[in-house]
Amino acid sequence: MDSPVRGALQVSRAPLRAVAIGEPGVRVRREGETLYLQSTETLGAYPRRLMERLQYWALICPERTFVARRGVDGAWHRISYAQMLERARRLGAWLLQQNLSAQRPLLILSGNDLEHVQLAAAALYVGVPYCPASPAYSLVSKDYGKLRHIVDTLQPGLVFAADGSYGPAIEAVIDARTPVVLGAGKLPGRPSLSFADLGQGNDPELADAAFTALTPGHIAKFLFTSGSTRLPKGVVTTQRMLCANQQMLLQTFPTFAEEPPVLVDWLPWNHTFGGSHNVGIVLYNGGTLYIDDGKPTPQAFGQTLANLHEISPTAYLTVPKGWEELVKVLETDAALRQRFFARIKLFFFAGAGLSQAVWDRLDAVAVAHCGERIRMMAGLGMTETSPSCTFTTGPLAVAGYVGLPAPGCEVKLAPVDGKYEARFRGPHVMPGYWRSPEQSQAAFDEEGFYCSGDALRLADPQDPQQGLMFDGRIAEDFKLSSGVFVSVGPLRTRVILEGAPQVLDVVILAPDREQLGLLIFPRMPECRALAGLAEACSDEQVLASGPLRQWLGRLLERLNRNATGSASRLAWAAWACEAPSIDRGEITDKGSINQRAVQQHRAALIEALYAGASPLKVLAAHQ
Repeated sequence: MDSPVRGALQVSRAPLRAVAIGEPGVRVRREGETLYLQSTETLGAYPRRLMERLQYWALICPERTFVARRGVDGAWHRISYAQMLERARRLGAWLLQQNLSAQRPLLILSGNDLEHVQLAAAALYVGVPYCPASPAYSLVSKDYGKLRHIVDTLQPGLVFAADGSYGPAIEAVIDARTPVVLGAGKLPGRPSLSFADLGQGNDPELADAAFTALTPGHIAKFLFTSGSTRLPKGVVTTQRMLCANQQMLLQTFPTFAEEPPVLVDWLPWNHTFGGSHNVGIVLYNGGTLYIDDGKPTPQAFGQTLANLHEISPTAYLTVPKGWEELVKVLETDAALRQRFFARIKLFFFAGAGLSQAVWDRLDAVAVAHCGERIRMMAGLGMTETSPSCTFTTGPLAVAGYVGLPAPGCEVKLAPVDGKYEARFRGPHVMPGYWRSPEQSQAAFDEEGFYCSGDALRLADPQDPQQGLMFDGRIAEDFKLSSGVFVSVGPLRTRVILEGAPQVLDVVILAPDREQLGLLIFPRMPECRALAGLAEACSDEQVLASGPLRQWLGRLLERLNRNATGSASRLAWAAWACEAPSIDRGEITDKGSINQRAVQQHRAALIEALYAGASPLKVLAAHQ
């Protein structure tokens, strides 16, 4: 299953109180050991087809910018709502002539760009299912294994690629008879169409007729899970799912209706958070999306800052690393603070826990500049639920809190292996995985609830109105040789939060052993800064240095301070010198670590670490 869009609220020693948003409430029903939770707020009416919102806003505010991206000239290239509707109709008419269908969908090999969004809008308008595949599967992978799996599953009838850099991947996995459209450049030795030539002279009334015929159950797109436990699965995403989830978001955050949302966003569209959640927020509510070509890396964050110096967002949604990088600059750059806070109403993070230190610094900057804190939101969601199921609108602020069910989402807590598995039912839930009947059948229980594999628990067993806590991934948990059960998810989150910013991710080791160990993947720039060694030193020399070994020892001390037994006490920790491999399935394209794959492919290393000493290994002090 795809790693959920999950985030842990404030890290603290005890649950903190927060102001609930609106009047969230939950109805609870108990049948034996199983709990059923549902919002007391009824889900309102929503469109039958997502592009009804494009039609609406093209009529109400035709000249308003829907989407913009910087060109090579540095200027923002904009597409208004009226222009996007016209292009969707003409491109849609062209797509209809290509004999595309769910059996022969459109495959998009591209990052976030204007050609991508126009093709997606056209496909959604006329009912041609499309699939945005992760660019990493084409541009980072060496064996194209995941891209080949996607192509074999979908059998696309048309491929769009942003430019010629996708040529080697196309040559390796795309049948020579499949037409290819390029946004720019050419493919050596292979004919291709130019995106600029599409849609010319096509009758938009053909597209209108196809749009009218669409039903809520029509497949809008295929989104492949990140493959964090096995090969990616193709999630069937319908028009109903996208529309229902956006209505859930709107009822949860009424501010989107009060002022058209403005987002400056880098999150990739091949993921449900960026492509369904964020783009959907803009489209559904008549807002404006500024495509950010930056991301929270040392090489690319400068582009994000340049964009935020120019555009004032109404909400900012990113991963914890993005907040870490942004707060550093907000603390020192008065001009950025002035622009960033000009109309901001909401912060949101997902993908991992946000450390207390970063949280406190964001609060301090906001209070100093605005006179008040900006509410930080998170929740639980996944590709299979398009994506949102719960939001942190409840009254708590504590690590692991995922909040209360969104309107229209039924949450079932079913006892599994000593925990409660989170299961979901509602109009936002997928009908199944594409061309995978066995996996589809296994994904749902006898009552039709989607079985997420995530464990949740009540924050307060005596008061369900307090909401839900994330309790790990059931499939990741294991037993020590003593038979003691180890809950991997919460422990992994603690290590990452306590180890910020040096810790990128961690694998909890290992099943059937007597003691727990940690294999830590480092953030090398932060580790190098801490080590204080010359730039010529290798990564292994940095990680084996005295400052890093001392830091790792102190980390183990903090983590073990409240250990209650062998299931939570860590015997040692070691740095992983070799980065996780996307081709071996050790890491997904969005950076999620596959715990099992790492242990499988690094079995010899793990055996050696358990057996003896290593300059990269630090033993925990006796407590």
